[in-house]
This record gives sequence, structure tokens and C-alpha cells, in this order.
Amino acid sequence: MNILFVMERRVNAGSIQALANYMRVSKEFGYAIALYGPPDPRFREIECSIDAAAFDYVIFIFESKLNWPSGLQLAHLLTTVPRSRRVILDADGMFNPIVSLDGYDRNHASEGDRQHWLAAYAALADRVVQPSLWPCDPRVQPLLFYGYDPAACTRQANGKRVDIMHVAHNWWRWRDVSERLLPAMERVRGDLGKISFVGLWWDRPPAWAADIGQQEAFCVDPGRFRDLQIEVRPAVPYREVIATMSTARVNIMTQRPLFRRLGLVTSKYFELFAADTIPLVLLEPAHAELIYGPAGREVALSDDIGGKLIDALEHPKKYRDVVHAIRQHLTAHHSYKRRLQELIVTLDHVDGQAASAK
Repeated sequence: MNILFVMERRVNAGSIQALANYMRVSKEFGYAIALYGPPDPRFREIECSIDAAAFDYVIFIFESKLNWPSGLQLAHLLTTVPRSRRVILDADGMFNPIVSLDGYDRNHASEGDRQHWLAAYAALADRVVQPSLWPCDPRVQPLLFYGYDPAACTRQANGKRVDIMHVAHNWWRWRDVSERLLPAMERVRGDLGKISFVGLWWDRPPAWAADIGQQEAFCVDPGRFRDLQIEVRPAVPYREVIATMSTARVNIMTQRPLFRRLGLVTSKYFELFAADTIPLVLLEPAHAELIYGPAGREVALSDDIGGKLIDALEHPKKYRDVVHAIRQHLTAHHSYKRRLQELIVTLDHVDGQAASAK
């Protein structure tokens, strides 16, 4: 089976890390997977192709932005690949009713905006999959898509340079950071060493945020970081994410509220446990258990966040045992080999439905 992915190319965000893992694993099964378009020196390990006719299926990955494919790209793909062989991966939950959380995070600003997305999706494919634990639209098929690579687990040979690290872009994250993380850190700041936030827009919102009506998504107060002596560092390329996290004793994962509500899984759920660190996730314990198994409850940040940070720093052996149990669970249930098999089953199911409808 040959699969062609079509997505916006971003070196420090999105699903490019997952795509690299699918390509690596696919070779063991004799499948061919490629990214649509010419070769790109930023993605040395990513195979690229513009020969759409050489592929059995095309999967469009949509993440936040809608109008990234060029008209010429789409015209070529839509005339070359039958509609029954085209699938959309809705990574950000746009193929849903409007979800607005406390007037803060949301998938659509209005019903008109939602209909614009739905019309664009309908022009591309009949089938939509989401990396969701609990899809809320009955037309969506769940496909977690992102996975764990045991071979990526690393050991940091040069010691730890940071006590607490957070690797993520400031995209609908400020409310959780400002209302939950920073107050907890402030209460125990004297017991913490260096803290680093790594990613885009923690120093200031992008200049174009107002132009797209998304000022709230990038809200930030750099003064809060200065007061707590928190270092802000720029984003790193996808191939450096695990190594960067491995320089810290503890790494915190946050997720935008909309994604938590929709049960959407991302690459970071799994990259975090490939790093040489103690991962702590800002999820409810039951949510963490769904992905990480029973031991997932031990790494969930729910009530006493400051106390949890101190406990992880003071009792690393206890948490290493927890992380080991979670890695075993991830290897058994969320490896990229398993994800590839689930993807193939999903595509065969899509094709079988199309055939039975004729």
C-alpha cells in the first residue's frame, strides 16, 4: 500500500514528527509513504513525491489553518486520486459543532466560519478521521494517529541544565499557564532551580495575530515570567524536541482546553515519554490513564501542582519507576507499528464502504 500525505510544512510544529515515524515503520511492512511536494532540505528524512498517481490513498492533514494548499496542488490531486481514496485527518477538531469554553478557547468563531471549514472539507473528501479519544460527531471515525517510538528514548549524558521545562507554543495555553502553573510555581519558587519555557510566542504575540482576529489565542504577560525568573527560549526543530526536553529534570505538558474537551491526542503526548526526563501532564487523572495506563495517574497534574513538582524533583527514583511502567504501556498500545496497522485498517474500511455503495 502506498500513502501520500498532504500537509502544511512546518519544521517546528504540527505532525511532521509523526510523518517521519510512519515512513520509518512503513519500510518494515513494504509500504511506501511520502509527503506531497518537492524535496525539502529542512526535512532530510522525509521522502517527498509529486507523483500522486503512484499512491493508493491521499490523506490531508489539517491543523488550525485552512487555506494552505495551493489551487494547482489541489487540482492535480483531485483529478488524479479518486474521491473514495481521499481522507481528511482533522487534527484540531474543526469538523465538530461549535465548542466554546468559557468564552476563551473555541474551534470556530461563528457558524459562518464553521460552514466555511465544512465546505472546504466536503470539496476534498467524504471521510474525516480525528485523533480523538471520544469523537463528538458521529460522522467522524476515531484514529489516534500519533504514537510512541521506543527507539527514540534517549539518555542525557551531560547532566541536567534545567529543573522544570515546558516545550510548546503559546497557542490557547495562557489561561492554564497563568491561572494554574505560574501560581503553583510561585508558591514553591524558592525550592526550584532554573525554569525554561521553549517555544513560539511566550515573549510576545505574533504581529499578525490581530489581523486574523486571534489575539486571545496568543495572550501572554512576559512580566509574569520575569517576576518568576523563568527563561523563555525560541522553538526548536522537530528532530531536536526530545533532546531538548532531555536537558531538564522535569517536563510539563499542557494542552489547549479545546483539545482536552474533545479528547484530541497530539505528538507531545508521546514525545514526552521518549525524553530522558520526568514527564508531568496537565490532565485529569482519568484522562491520563486512558493514554498512559494506570501509572498515568501518577504523572497527572491536577490538585497540588507545586507539591507534585517538588515531589518529582526530590524523589526521581520513584518517578523513574512510574515512567518505566508508562513506557511499557505505550510500547504495547501506542507504538507507531500499531498506529500504522490501525491506519491501514481505517483506509481499507473507507475503501470497502465506497465499494459497497456503488
